[in-house]
Amino acid sequence: MPWEKLVAVLANIERMAIRMQRLPYLYITGGDPILHSCFWRFLDLIHSKGIPFTIMGNPFHLTDEVCFRLKALGCRKYQLSLDGLRETHDRFRKSGSFDSTLQAIDTIRHSGLHCAVMSTISAMNIDEIPQLIDILVEHNVDIFAFGRYCPTSEDKAYKDTWHIEPKRYREFLDKCWAKFELYKDSNTTFNLKDHLWTLFLYEKGLFKIPDGLDEDTIYDGCNCGNCHFTISAEGRLMACRRFTSYVGTIDEEMYDVFHGIHMKKYRQHENFEKCQKCELLRFCRGCPAVAYGYTKNFYAPDPQCWKEVKNESSWTQKPVSRNSAMSAF
Repeated sequence: MPWEKLVAVLANIERMAIRMQRLPYLYITGGDPILHSCFWRFLDLIHSKGIPFTIMGNPFHLTDEVCFRLKALGCRKYQLSLDGLRETHDRFRKSGSFDSTLQAIDTIRHSGLHCAVMSTISAMNIDEIPQLIDILVEHNVDIFAFGRYCPTSEDKAYKDTWHIEPKRYREFLDKCWAKFELYKDSNTTFNLKDHLWTLFLYEKGLFKIPDGLDEDTIYDGCNCGNCHFTISAEGRLMACRRFTSYVGTIDEEMYDVFHGIHMKKYRQHENFEKCQKCELLRFCRGCPAVAYGYTKNFYAPDPQCWKEVKNESSWTQKPVSRNSAMSAF
């Protein structure tokens, strides 16, 4: 994205935030955003406006000097990826990237930045993640989270290679929860990013549906259509960066796109084919992006959801609305 477009994008974000009475927060990613010719100039502009941000990149260009400079310009955290143990991760990325990432954790934290590590889970690496958690805690990672792989190929054999059966995924969450409990007093925060964690905790009695809530309001779960946009390098607006969900372009007012008809199609919560029959509709809904990757249907059942639901439910009676108090653009 050229400099003039970057400036226009930021101005558009600011106008939307003012109209919605929200503070903007930027997640800047790529590729490796550090390699953009206007990267540091853009961060200077963001910093001058007091807008906080996170960088989601890779470890190959991180030095003490770079990280201290990021910290001085208002960067809150730097997010790295580790998609399994050394052999698996290097096969997904490139040779040596596992060790480079572990080394970068220390460099990031030394500067005063928070270091987050994100893993993408599939059948190819699911059994390695519990051991990876041990390694990350040992390296004092500030935040760890994982999300599930979203299929992008129409090839069924390809999808099957990466697919996780619901029961196996439930067992995987149990193993991860045991690790989180083991390390609850460590320096690492475990972010329960996948909304199926809500179902997991509900079944364990650790999440309870609060009394006195509005039955027609969405309180938690997937934030698609609620409080974020993805802006592509071409200036296209997407409801979610994890699947094809174009809703407009940056040449339009983001506020108008956010409240327009294309965005509204991601807020029809009564259309969730399985979740509409579940008492957790207002709090979970799994990952619609993963469902879309399998079926090209945003409202299809989450492929890893293990819960059986009844055929009839009071939740199907009328549309539900998003609770504006939960939004934080």
